[in-house]
Amino acid sequence: MKYRFEVLSTEINQRIDKFLAEKLSEYSRSYIQKLILDKDIKVNGILVKSNYKLSLGDIIDIDISSPVEYEVLPEDIFLDIIYEDEDLLIVNKPKGMVVHPSAGHYSGTLVNAVMYHCKDSLSGIGGVMRPGIVHRIDKDTTGLLVVCKTDKAHNSISAQFKEHSITRKYYAVVYGNIKEDEGTVNMPIARHNIDRKKMATTQKNGKEAVTHYKVLERFGQYTYVECQLETGRTHQIRVHMASIKHPLLGDSVYGPERTKFAVSIVGQTLHAKTLGFKHPKTNKYIEFNSELPEYFNKVLTKLRM
Repeated sequence: MKYRFEVLSTEINQRIDKFLAEKLSEYSRSYIQKLILDKDIKVNGILVKSNYKLSLGDIIDIDISSPVEYEVLPEDIFLDIIYEDEDLLIVNKPKGMVVHPSAGHYSGTLVNAVMYHCKDSLSGIGGVMRPGIVHRIDKDTTGLLVVCKTDKAHNSISAQFKEHSITRKYYAVVYGNIKEDEGTVNMPIARHNIDRKKMATTQKNGKEAVTHYKVLERFGQYTYVECQLETGRTHQIRVHMASIKHPLLGDSVYGPERTKFAVSIVGQTLHAKTLGFKHPKTNKYIEFNSELPEYFNKVLTKLRM
């Protein structure tokens, strides 16, 4: 994979390893530092060290060429397709499925499945590792994703994401009793300054992140909520709800290490329920909804007892 970044006025004086770890969230800071040592990263055509401080207009070139080139292959994996036409398809992703191949996940991903289903009809903008993929949801988050078959559709949907005009509503169960019926968390998010696998709310180098939440049902020690994304940062709902002392049930990264909840849960209780946007060809607004998965319904049943 090859990447190129140009340093903007708001990005100067950052260490290059920190800058790239935030830009390329799928890679850890230590991996970025290894790439620098392996001479796979250059600034303005020159090799630099990990502590290099960025200057305005710097051109950073990255060539991640592993000794073994992994070929992403189509795999006959069941897809829960909610909608499909010649431009795109809407998929209901199950818990435990990674969206696209990455280190440690080169098979069994959503990309492997859609490559088999769509054959050669996928947009190429995301590169060989992410054909058709415009956005992602976490491995243990379930629900709706749009996959683009053409570059035109990909550009259209991508632009709507940047404009924050896409409707994305998630259902979640969180710890604690949220007293207000609805609210908004407006706190910038950036990669955690110590644990590079986590995100955190921070004003320093944070990107704008806005989540609107609404209480659907209260259960005393837990609350069932709808979260609507205005922006789409990595782990946004998980980080935002944890920041107001209501982490997601089952979230071992941002929530408590142990839970006394009676039903066994793997990963956060979070479902991407509603997805709406303007169709790239007709420009008409379309919206899709998905049913809650079985594990989520079991959690709600237990809470209602």
